Amino acid sequence: MSRRCELTGVGPMVGHNVSHSNIKTKRRFLPALSPATLQSDALGQSFKLRVSNAALRTLDYKGGLDVFLAGARDEQLSPRALKIKRQVKAKLAAAQTAAA
Repeated sequence: MSRRCELTGVGPMVGHNVSHSNIKTKRRFLPALSPATLQSDALGQSFKLRVSNAALRTLDYKGGLDVFLAGARDEQLSPRALKIKRQVKAKLAAAQTAAA
């Protein structure tokens, strides 16, 4: 399983442990990933995604999964999240044509 956030695309970064005597050894900074069940208002369905804790805070700030996916770039989304984004866009477009 990849250590990459499915919504923001954040993955492991590389850096150094620096000792008191300033000796540097390589290390990896892993993102804080957690499985989350996210609710889509447009689809009326919930999805299980593996997202970073920072992405969960961003979802709360933006106003939910649908709004976040509408503004997200396709390159940073996982294939599962991209599929959800397409479904949400289609549902919202159908709702707008029905209202017009």
